[in-house]
Amino acid sequence: MKITKLLFFVLFLGQLSCNSQQKKINGISFVASREAINTKHISPVLKAQSNYIALMPFGFIRELSSPEIAYNTQRQWFGETRAGLVQYAKIFKEKKLKIMVKPQIWVWRGEYTGFIEMDSEEKWTVLENSYTAFMLTYAKAAQEINAEILCIGTELEKFVLKRPEYWKELIQKIKKVYTGKLTYAANWDEFKRVPFWSDLDFIGIDAYFPLSNEKTPSVAALETGWQPHKKEIIRIQNQYQKQVLFTEYGYRSVDYNAKEPWNYNRNSGAVNLQAQINGLQAIHNQFWKEDWFAGGFLWKWFSNHDKVGGKENTMFTPQNKPAEVIIQKLHQQ
Repeated sequence: MKITKLLFFVLFLGQLSCNSQQKKINGISFVASREAINTKHISPVLKAQSNYIALMPFGFIRELSSPEIAYNTQRQWFGETRAGLVQYAKIFKEKKLKIMVKPQIWVWRGEYTGFIEMDSEEKWTVLENSYTAFMLTYAKAAQEINAEILCIGTELEKFVLKRPEYWKELIQKIKKVYTGKLTYAANWDEFKRVPFWSDLDFIGIDAYFPLSNEKTPSVAALETGWQPHKKEIIRIQNQYQKQVLFTEYGYRSVDYNAKEPWNYNRNSGAVNLQAQINGLQAIHNQFWKEDWFAGGFLWKWFSNHDKVGGKENTMFTPQNKPAEVIIQKLHQQ
């Protein structure tokens, strides 16, 4: 009788462990396109064993000191607008995928959003009003489509640090119209200084941490490179007692891809498919089994699967590369 009870207990614990792994967010960042999507466009996502999708409507500002955000206009690609978000979500929801809505800002010429900063109180006020309207538009849309997570901003360090009270107030306004989980996508070197983690559900990190200066670092070398960063992530996690979510993670299929993983310069090196595989394997090895880790969203995935990526491509997407097979296996674990 005791042996039977012990066996039952062991099986019960095993089931709990499996359930815990199944609950991890195995997400993909789905890039907006010019037109509506259909089941053909999302079949490769399903094949990748993903259970979450990040949908990313966009707002645009002219330069780092410009306070007005243009968004939801007829000049944008369909997938970047509110209507596009709703249409994309409908298709994914029909296939039982969960959704994170992640509105983002694009600065003309691709300048880094973390440097957005106003040079007067008047301009700060205009920016705050504009960003509130932008974010509430998509918070209401997220509620309409029953999105599980809403990301309230992406890599906006100077805006966050210079105007902390504004962000506290914005979060409360969002909570009045959206009832799902909230996060913020802090850059890898920013997350330690975000002042409002206690008001959100996840500590969000765009996890482009520098790990190695090698041309093709091994999985073991990358895991070693993760250790100081992981220690700091755990420190912040312990401080706020919130699960950590990698709002973006990924590696290019290029030489030296773990030296500056955020670098998207197309001329930065030769194709290196193994380096991409090693990076993805190492990050899963280090984080996906941790109880305090919620999961992550792979950067990035395009709707026109047959025409992107490939073995001559050096950019982030794993599509039509050996990394796509690795992602399928890792998402099944």
